[in-house]
Amino acid sequence: MKTIDELLSEGVSGKRVFVRADLNVPLSDGTITDDGRIRAVLPTIAKLAEAGARVVVASHLGRPKGAPDPAFSLAPAARRLGELLGADVAFATDTVGASAKETVAALADGRVAVLENLRFNAGETSKDDAERGAFADELAELADLYVGDGFGAVHRKHASVFDLPARLPHAAGYLIATEVGVLKKLTAEVKRPYVVVLGGAKVSDKLAVIDELLGKADRLLIGGGMAYTFLYAKGYEVGISLLQKDQVDKVTEYMARAEANGVELVLPVDVLVSADFPDLKGKTPADYETVDADKIPADKEGLDIGPRTRELYASKIADAETVFWNGPVGVFEHPDYAKGTKAIAQALLDSPGFTVVGGGDSAAAVRTLGFDENAFGHISTGGGASLEYLEGKTLPGLAALED
Repeated sequence: MKTIDELLSEGVSGKRVFVRADLNVPLSDGTITDDGRIRAVLPTIAKLAEAGARVVVASHLGRPKGAPDPAFSLAPAARRLGELLGADVAFATDTVGASAKETVAALADGRVAVLENLRFNAGETSKDDAERGAFADELAELADLYVGDGFGAVHRKHASVFDLPARLPHAAGYLIATEVGVLKKLTAEVKRPYVVVLGGAKVSDKLAVIDELLGKADRLLIGGGMAYTFLYAKGYEVGISLLQKDQVDKVTEYMARAEANGVELVLPVDVLVSADFPDLKGKTPADYETVDADKIPADKEGLDIGPRTRELYASKIADAETVFWNGPVGVFEHPDYAKGTKAIAQALLDSPGFTVVGGGDSAAAVRTLGFDENAFGHISTGGGASLEYLEGKTLPGLAALED
């Protein structure tokens, strides 16, 4: 995989460099609530601009249905990128149309432009190779070189991620190089004890990675909504907690495999429960109680791990040489149910080992709860991409960057 430094050594001044970034930031009424993904790609964009390249940045945002939708415009991301760069950033109001062509043609050496949301064009996400390829052909007309640095999208076989690199000389940006280096430390170069914390809502989203980790991790700590399917599989009453009954047999099999493989699979011993899902903005008081994990009332829902579980999980992380965490262990958006997720983040900070926060909601939680993100070993920009890499899958966006 060619590096951006190799590309720079060959000279990029005056050349149009297409940077496939991941600017898929969360928005609230048009305001960015977490700019972590923009800051993550900043070193690549800044270095190219400093070298005199004409930088064309492209990304997706959200899930528009292959047509323009103002709610998913990248305009706020373009403005924030300009603020972080300390320079004006041009913005094209389409992807490959008149505005994109005029904006790119007007770029001077060392300047940056952002194209509108790639998913406003149906060709970006099409499953039809010809349609996807046709869109990649149009994108290729806007550039001389390609730099892939949108790690959060490398598990997608999309036009700008998979097809476009085949049409242009290409290299991996700094972010992708960093992310891949970190993931190797979680797969091929693991220091033990290796502890994995998995949370999030649905166990079905994590089955493949659990399957893979049962042969690699030393301990698996389970939290979040997915924990209740495990507790149910143990024969516990879980009330109205999130439960995927269709996954109980698989979960039971995984618990048996963990025991057979000598992998310590740790489940909550107590949980916070309530009869009502909370107002996530914290405007209403939460009516909750802490109960043992095997004594959840029939009319209540588990919303966070309890204090004894927080202590237990922290003790299981304390001596780890490698820790990977993906998924909050409670409804962290509400202050009454954020203590579990906060405890996991603190345990990672206290760990002497190499700690990785696996993107997505985990990364958002770290920032929302006020932690210094620089204190962790690494905070990934791609939760889904990280999980699929750990599952052993070939990621299209990484394969496309190989020479």
